[in-house]
Amino acid sequence: MPGLRHRDDPFALAPPERWALGARATQAIRRARAGAGEALASLTVPLRVPLDPSAVVAAARRPGEPWFCFEQPDRDGSALAGLGSVRELQASGPDRFARVASTWRRLAAGAAADPPDGAPGAGLVAVGGFAFAPDGGSSPHWLPFPAASLVVPEVSLARRGAQTWLTVTALAAPDDTEDDLVDRVQVRLAELRNIDELPLLDPSPAGRVSVSSALPPEHYEEAVAQAVQRIRRGEFQKIVLAREVRVHAPQPHDAAAVLGILREAFPACYVYCVGRGTSAFIGASPELLVRREGSRASTVALAGSTRRSADPAVDDHLGERLLQSEKDRREQAIVTRRIERALRPHALWVTAASEPRVIRVANIQHLATPIRAQLAKPLGAVDLAAILHPTPAVGGEPFAAAVPMIPALEGLDRGWYAGPVGWTDAAEDGEFCVGLRCALLEGAIAHCYAGDGIVEDSEPSAELAETEIKLEALLPVLAA
Repeated sequence: MPGLRHRDDPFALAPPERWALGARATQAIRRARAGAGEALASLTVPLRVPLDPSAVVAAARRPGEPWFCFEQPDRDGSALAGLGSVRELQASGPDRFARVASTWRRLAAGAAADPPDGAPGAGLVAVGGFAFAPDGGSSPHWLPFPAASLVVPEVSLARRGAQTWLTVTALAAPDDTEDDLVDRVQVRLAELRNIDELPLLDPSPAGRVSVSSALPPEHYEEAVAQAVQRIRRGEFQKIVLAREVRVHAPQPHDAAAVLGILREAFPACYVYCVGRGTSAFIGASPELLVRREGSRASTVALAGSTRRSADPAVDDHLGERLLQSEKDRREQAIVTRRIERALRPHALWVTAASEPRVIRVANIQHLATPIRAQLAKPLGAVDLAAILHPTPAVGGEPFAAAVPMIPALEGLDRGWYAGPVGWTDAAEDGEFCVGLRCALLEGAIAHCYAGDGIVEDSEPSAELAETEIKLEALLPVLAA
């Protein structure tokens, strides 16, 4: 079937593929008319030519429509990119994960689609993310990003190694016809081009860039000092406090160009971009929240960090000092224990590495403990994200005591910062990272976020310096 694809247009469906899509459309329409009210029709085909999924999607997106990119370049070129939306799944409140998972389960079960096959994310998917807090962000710049928002893209491209899979999806209503649905897909595919790279940032932009903290740095130091006092009084063991820095540019920030720089600079991280309206939530996160593959769940406890050095000997010394740091080991252990406790009621077994290891990304080193679990019952990726979010790496411990204090001490609206970002497929496998080392690009304004874990012996000035290191992931790119 792939061999019949037009050589000059890798996205054009060959005649047998158009026939298969038409058959799926007919099946979905029948299900919609039989009482479901709506049903998804989807087709997945392998492509014969090398593709850059994120570049294709970034170039073909229509003004204001949802788009999504999620990559981990060092993991065999793993990438998933989605374009447009045939159905959006939204919810807010404490049960937002469960409501979104339930809606997705119903849609996927009633879809006329290929079973997941090929690269992770190849096939029918829902992509997007969740806010940190149950009711989401309330500030105007977070309005395009609901408390829970997954979209089923019209077109998605999943890559692993040299192979890429194309998935097209349409939503059938009772009054649709087969030709209606196939025509919608054909129009969308006609807009795609095999673009082989993301756009470049303007090396000499006109005008000046200004950078400022949303609140004075002294406010953050005072928040850390107050948190330490509460910890010493026994109110909680740990709390994560973040700060916001704003970059005002003379021209709107180009999310696709920023994404290109991030994936080149941070190939070991989860590099993501979630576009909503004219805004984009973008970042390079070192932290996996959960990966679900059948009955296996994987995650990483990430806590404790230090800077990098261009001198290999100094860099190794910094990593070893981090590994031996009593403060950072204590912070790491809190996160590891909490994740194990959260997974244990749902698993036949949970295992964590006996010792944390140092992982290095471009500008920072972290302590990390890989954790795996064998699930005792079917739990999808979204359900697992609900169980684990927020980990003490971005929230606090104990959860009930620490997390309500975060907005009061921080004085900012986190929105999607530190929330889960990722995807799930029709089998409810999927992958979510934690939305860290990130910025919300809103026209010419970039809201950048970074936080740090506060424990009993935290020093306010040192914690402020730690946030500066984490902000270096995006500030040099946005303020260039």
